[in-house]
Amino acid sequence: MELTYTQQGDYLLPNLTLSEAGTTIGKYGMMRKTFLKTERKGMYAHLMLSEQLIRHLADIDRTAREQIDRTMQEMLASHPAPDKASDPLGWTGHMNNLKQQAEELILAELIYH
Repeated sequence: MELTYTQQGDYLLPNLTLSEAGTTIGKYGMMRKTFLKTERKGMYAHLMLSEQLIRHLADIDRTAREQIDRTMQEMLASHPAPDKASDPLGWTGHMNNLKQQAEELILAELIYH
């Protein structure tokens, strides 16, 4: 591997680029990144240096969204929501409650693990 350098004042800085810069990361991926940066510094550094951080965060984000959707569907089957047409605020509150419960489960076992 050959490195090229750019002169910046009195310093030579290496020209480094990330190979997966175009991937977007959602809410849960960013939460995982923050957790890794503050609580698991060694793992964060390893993923960053091996260029696997972006892929790891994208996988965590995708998995978290899928699990939240699946958990919400299961909870909705066992605890049906009120009719949306006759009680829109009750329906919204019920759905928000289900989403919060599903997020709590996922955050504990996937993001902050």
